[in-house]
Amino acid sequence: MHLYHRSDRRAFTLVELLVVIAIIGVLVAMLLPAVQMAREAARRTHCKNNVKQIGLALHLYHDVHKVLPPGWIADVPDGEPGWGWAAFTLPFMEQNNLYEGQIDTTEHIDEPGNAVARNTVVDTFICPSDPYPNRFMLTSLHTPLFEIAKSNYVGVLGTLEIADYPSNGDGVFYHNSSTRFADVTDGLSNTMFVGERCSRLGYSTWVGMVHGADDAMARIVGITDHTPNHPSAHFDDFSSQHTNGAHFLMGDGSVARIDDTIDFTVYQGLATRGGGEVV
Repeated sequence: MHLYHRSDRRAFTLVELLVVIAIIGVLVAMLLPAVQMAREAARRTHCKNNVKQIGLALHLYHDVHKVLPPGWIADVPDGEPGWGWAAFTLPFMEQNNLYEGQIDTTEHIDEPGNAVARNTVVDTFICPSDPYPNRFMLTSLHTPLFEIAKSNYVGVLGTLEIADYPSNGDGVFYHNSSTRFADVTDGLSNTMFVGERCSRLGYSTWVGMVHGADDAMARIVGITDHTPNHPSAHFDDFSSQHTNGAHFLMGDGSVARIDDTIDFTVYQGLATRGGGEVV
């Protein structure tokens, strides 16, 4: 005798399958923003750590030389050789081989002997949230010159317009500057030294001010003409790819996240080394 057992198992119907797919889609849609937020939080922390490392390098430089590095070195404000403040910090951020082996600060940045250096991307100067390439074509009157490495961190010139080619700024980094901590009479914890800048409106570089290049000074220093990420901001302002603010290195080595909505008077006061403002 043959016994037949009817199985209670059955396949999914098309409707059930579609429901399951829809539920999975809803879950993914709910989880994706959370994943993106977590990734951005990690990138923001990485960026903050970069600024912290720059601060440590600047303090080490000051310990050795008793002054901060010059904003940029040149015979005249828009002259040569042009090497910027960040280049002089390289020996203090484990980049001594680059500084000693590939950079001749007595020669112009555009000299062939400095080609390797000006093309070298230094990870500490790159914000991981900035989506733009790590090198860019430098131009002169919109004519290509050469590629140069990017940076997302620029020195604080102060409140003065870069377009005026100031020989001095009221911040800590300017033409042939030699600012000491003692010169920062507003207090180190109340003074911004370095600020973040994304590449949305234009590229910045750690290398220096290239004589004859477009926006040459603004590529290494910034001003507080507008609050961070202001919709009317110019290339020489500070900005970031982060939400509602940008990172700034304070003179005491701490890292502050300056909100987009900061009071403008307070913001400008933080940019001066000895303005006497109450912030």
